[in-house]
Amino acid sequence: MKIEKPPYTITPEILFRIEEIGEAIGRATGISQDLRLRRINRILTIRGSLAIEGNILSEEQVSTILDGKPVIAPLRDIQEARNAIKAYDQYQQWNPASEADLLHAHEVLMIGLLDAPGQYRRKDIGVMGGGEVHHIGPPPGRVPQLMANLLAWLGSTDEHPLIASSVFHYEFEFIHPFEDGNGRMGRLWQTLILTRWKPLFAHIPVESLVHARQSDYYKAIRQSSSEGESTPFITFMLEIIPEAMKLATSIKRNFEELRHEQDI
Repeated sequence: MKIEKPPYTITPEILFRIEEIGEAIGRATGISQDLRLRRINRILTIRGSLAIEGNILSEEQVSTILDGKPVIAPLRDIQEARNAIKAYDQYQQWNPASEADLLHAHEVLMIGLLDAPGQYRRKDIGVMGGGEVHHIGPPPGRVPQLMANLLAWLGSTDEHPLIASSVFHYEFEFIHPFEDGNGRMGRLWQTLILTRWKPLFAHIPVESLVHARQSDYYKAIRQSSSEGESTPFITFMLEIIPEAMKLATSIKRNFEELRHEQDI
């Protein structure tokens, strides 16, 4: 099969952002070592990704569900959180270029929420974001071929992981291969790709920053769709990744200050 490369342009700004993130990685020591920090960042990640899709659970409620305790909330929101917790517990075992792992991940994320989780959609779909239809997804008959090409490209490209993960994320959302859960899957898969590159990213709450800048996230998707290439979306993601790293570092610093005060 001839692999078609997704269209995008590497701009000076993108190169600058990659260098900026590389420097931030060098400064972000110790984030993955403290179990309490890892827990907080996991809660922020899950709550952020679900909130983008309209889930109303608070960080405290997600924490309670993570502990296996009951909460009073809409049953669908609780199921979404339980599924997301399982997915983020398992995702580092998955191969980002494997279709079987992608389908299994969708099943984990959407079990109890869809009639056929882990299967590509079989009907036309409007790609929504921020209450608006961005575009009509490709016909369902083309989805398997489009996903096979995208995964083959991901598995063979020598592009920088920061770029490759963002390209995959955008192209995945453009294809919208599933009936539901596409946003959650796209964000999870970008985190998986980044974590394979630098394990530190397992503990960086990128999804929380996407939620904080949700309107900009959808704007970048719309702009990329309009321009016919993922460059605007790559640029946006490389803007918020350093912000997410700063958030994780700030949480770590607050923990250290609190620990110091308790020791005095």
